[in-house]
Amino acid sequence: MSREAGRRRLAISAAGAAVLIGSIDAYVLVTVLVDMIGEFDIPVNHLERATPLVTGYLLGYTAGMPLLGRLSDRLGRAPVIHACLAAFAIGSVVSATATDLWPLVAGRALQGLAGGALLPVTMALAADLFAARRRPAVLGWVGAAQELGAVIGPLFGAGVAALVGWRGIFWINVPLAVLAALAIHYALPKAEQRPSAGRVDYLGGLLLAIALGLFTVGLYNPDPEHAVLPSWGLPTVLAGVAVLIAFGLQQWRSSTRLLDPAGVSWRPFTAGLAASLAAGAVLMVTLVDVQLLAQTLRGLDAAGGALLLLWFLIGLPAGALFGGFLASRFGERIPAVAGFAAAAAAYWWISTAVPDIEPGLALAGAALGATIAPLSSAALRTTPEDSHGTASAAVVVARMMGMLVGVAALTSWSLHRFQEATADLDTPLPFGISEAEYLAAQADYLKAFNAALADQYAEVFTAAACICAAAALVSLAIPGRVRARTSSLTGPVSG
Repeated sequence: MSREAGRRRLAISAAGAAVLIGSIDAYVLVTVLVDMIGEFDIPVNHLERATPLVTGYLLGYTAGMPLLGRLSDRLGRAPVIHACLAAFAIGSVVSATATDLWPLVAGRALQGLAGGALLPVTMALAADLFAARRRPAVLGWVGAAQELGAVIGPLFGAGVAALVGWRGIFWINVPLAVLAALAIHYALPKAEQRPSAGRVDYLGGLLLAIALGLFTVGLYNPDPEHAVLPSWGLPTVLAGVAVLIAFGLQQWRSSTRLLDPAGVSWRPFTAGLAASLAAGAVLMVTLVDVQLLAQTLRGLDAAGGALLLLWFLIGLPAGALFGGFLASRFGERIPAVAGFAAAAAAYWWISTAVPDIEPGLALAGAALGATIAPLSSAALRTTPEDSHGTASAAVVVARMMGMLVGVAALTSWSLHRFQEATADLDTPLPFGISEAEYLAAQADYLKAFNAALADQYAEVFTAAACICAAAALVSLAIPGRVRARTSSLTGPVSG
């Protein structure tokens, strides 16, 4: 292995480590949230008051990604990664020193903005450093780092908080960010750090950021079991639609656009985005409904639900590695279609096995994970080199929007179906009957109620199977294998 090749591997490894740090941070509060909010005089029975902590992070994570991706196209990957790591460290300090809820929300929003942008910029960096035939395997490692954060984050947060308190979770981010920045600075070849020509559409980026932010705030529901959208959801989403229309008009009239349409293979590119949207929807539905199923049908506590969900979460990074390997051998189309088809089979299996869903969850996680690298690589292959940051951001944003829209839509449908199924159930009352009759009536009621719950979850997972099947069909439109004669970094789209 040449010295240059070694430096490129070190550079992408350092960037992947930065992605892992950001991903861990996204999940690190899961196990310590109750302890944190206790310091801010928020009672445990009013966790909804801590909702801004989550929405603030999601807002930062989603809204700035397209513009930061485009800035990496214009300024170079290294400056944007360094800026993101610096902002991430600053946000961590703000969070660690917060004495009130709102400074903590601001710190988490900055962490989300910086940590979220690390993923698409690192994906674009992989395209800069590696040829098209090798790129999917590298993207598989990057995707695995992103998904591994969901497994490590809660455990890391609980461990650090037990040793030094929850503020230590944020303090430890500072040296980690510095180390990652130093590694990228010294490892990244200077030839890959040159700025490119072209202008940045700041107005378009701002409009899209506002629209995505409004969608994020409007669609995120802290209590999906009882309502489709939060009380502020509908007007916020409608405002997002209005701003999105304004963004579309601005892009139509402007000579400088966020994603220059010249050189984009729109059919496979949009197919990849649609498949990413579907993957996000199914992912979020799984994260929400498995926890609900665990705590209702199986009588587990939150920790037990998290352990059940691990069957799914562990499969994601393993599948990402395998999907990257397959895509580097057979092209993006085959593993993407096969991954979604296997996920459809897994969710169908889960729907028939409720509440004993562990094997199906493991298969679903691995199958969905296998689609990560092919979809990311397809977006990069179907766009010009000077738009790779924007294209990578589009893939991640599509997945994020799928998560928010999917859980809102399926929650609405499942709540409606559950209300239909339980409309004729009468809660037994201990009046005018013997104790034995009351206990028998109560047992019958609970049996019917749990049966309705099981049917509800089965229908949700059946819907997830249908979404995956549709995504498999859509994925037929993404690129096939790269021809052997292609040796450039990007290479032409081949069928």
